[in-house]
Amino acid sequence: MTIQIINGPNLNLLGSREPETYGRQSFEAYQEALQKAYPAVLLSYYQSNVEGELINKIQEAGYGSDGIILNAGGYTHTSVAIRDAIKAVPAPVVEVHISNVHAREEFRHRSLLSAVCLGVIAGFGLDSYRLALEALLKTNKK
Repeated sequence: MTIQIINGPNLNLLGSREPETYGRQSFEAYQEALQKAYPAVLLSYYQSNVEGELINKIQEAGYGSDGIILNAGGYTHTSVAIRDAIKAVPAPVVEVHISNVHAREEFRHRSLLSAVCLGVIAGFGLDSYRLALEALLKTNKK
């Protein structure tokens, strides 16, 4: 099974950006531990701060992987184009947020992506990615 993890803007700064909200671990270190915990799953990782590059990766992975774990960062609340890309591909997408977006600023309470995703996981720190992976594994067993 192949799962593509896609992180959007500012998530390249995990470990140093607002550690009280996002923690102190880099995503690369987390991904390494996640891969070790799930050796039968091929996890690929991609991060970009550019909306169009994220769309290109969703389209590519949406036809070439068994599922996508997507943390679109701030684009979650603004990007109709990312929503359309998710809707256009056959691979299931799980929307992920490290923080509980509903406990933050009001503009973060609305996602343009949720309605076209398999599900949403938010507020469990980096463990949100593992929970998303578990959801995709269960979905693909059906």
